Amino acid sequence: MTHKSRSTRRRFLQQTSASAAILSAGVWTGVSKAESKSANEKLNIACIGTANRAAADIQGVQSENIVALVDVDKNYLDRAASRFKQARTYADYREMLAKEAGKIDAVVIGTTDHHHAPATIRAINAGLHVYCEKPLTHTVAEARIVTEAARKKGVATQLGTQIHAGENYRRVVEMIQAGAIGEVTEVHVWVGKGWGGGKRPKKGQQPPATLSWDIWLGPAPVRPYYPGLYHPAQWRRWWDFGQGTLGDMACHYMDLPFWALKLQYPTHCRAEGPAVDPETCPLGLTVEYQFPARGDLPPVKLTWYDGNRIPKQVAGQRVPSAGVMFIGSEGQMFANYGSYRLFPAEKYAKYEPPKPTIPRSIGHHREWIKACKEGSPTTCAFEYSGPLTEAVLLGNVSYRTGKALEWDAEKLTATNCEEARHYIHKQYRAGWEVA
Repeated sequence: MTHKSRSTRRRFLQQTSASAAILSAGVWTGVSKAESKSANEKLNIACIGTANRAAADIQGVQSENIVALVDVDKNYLDRAASRFKQARTYADYREMLAKEAGKIDAVVIGTTDHHHAPATIRAINAGLHVYCEKPLTHTVAEARIVTEAARKKGVATQLGTQIHAGENYRRVVEMIQAGAIGEVTEVHVWVGKGWGGGKRPKKGQQPPATLSWDIWLGPAPVRPYYPGLYHPAQWRRWWDFGQGTLGDMACHYMDLPFWALKLQYPTHCRAEGPAVDPETCPLGLTVEYQFPARGDLPPVKLTWYDGNRIPKQVAGQRVPSAGVMFIGSEGQMFANYGSYRLFPAEKYAKYEPPKPTIPRSIGHHREWIKACKEGSPTTCAFEYSGPLTEAVLLGNVSYRTGKALEWDAEKLTATNCEEARHYIHKQYRAGWEVA
């Protein structure tokens, strides 16, 4: 492809994406699109992160042109490059974005949480479409920054909450919104994982030659490398890099009540758990959120549980190790990724669900690819998933301050807790700022 044809195609993709109507509630609506055969043209995509969850994301977009690959681990990078031999390779996404300017249309980000916002904001500022793994960012403030930046640039975005594309979530949303269990004022959400615990060793070791350790640290404070403690699989336990189980799983499970009940920003948040460790996340956490009324919908109390604090019974029903329980004025509804049940069972024995109204997804990654090309909406655009991420991460802010927070979402401030700002925002190493 010539430089001239890349530029023409790039302008088309930017113009069509700028016209996209982003969904605030995660439901498809009709969107006009520019007339162009370029919708059939393949995107040039750069993949930031190549292994583990990122490998699944690459699988999801491999129908397009994978032209650049980024990974701090050369072993992972070489493995991905062996599949996409035409792709140029980098250890640092900042270098990639500079050198690939004008050559790529979009990026897929599957890194550690603390790199999500630095990579995303740089891609958005370059006018690129972004697919980013959950949670969208590492802090509450970062979620607001990248959401607003994406809105201003008009780029197509999607959060990696792949379960949102499943049929079960759609049917649950339809039933809740049709009033199957009456007015919902209470929701319980829980996941039995326990990303937490651990102590930092007094001395580190020399990182392997295949790992760019300083780039892996990125915006985080410098610390010695220690094999197996952070990279590749244990980083979620550490505040500098992850947000524990809440950060890992809540964007999947809280997504369902957010969608079904049209939630956005809480007004109150209170977390309970073990004594706060300055380095590592808790092995179990309980977070209570209060959401205000939304139009005709009543206020909602949502309670999250994880790790060793998950319930065995909710609303009088024995429950598995992960799920969502909606409490309504006329009944209850349990749901997980692939199934649902209504209670009392006798009352709903002959219940007929409403006719499906939410269209079947073409696929979570394919939604985003289509949006990049045609300006159509995605169901987890940052307009929706940014507020979801903010609410999720606010739970850890409450936990780390040890206080119930009165939350002013407009001002991004806990009005009763000055120290919360240290966890709503964070300091960055020079060269990795998010703004």
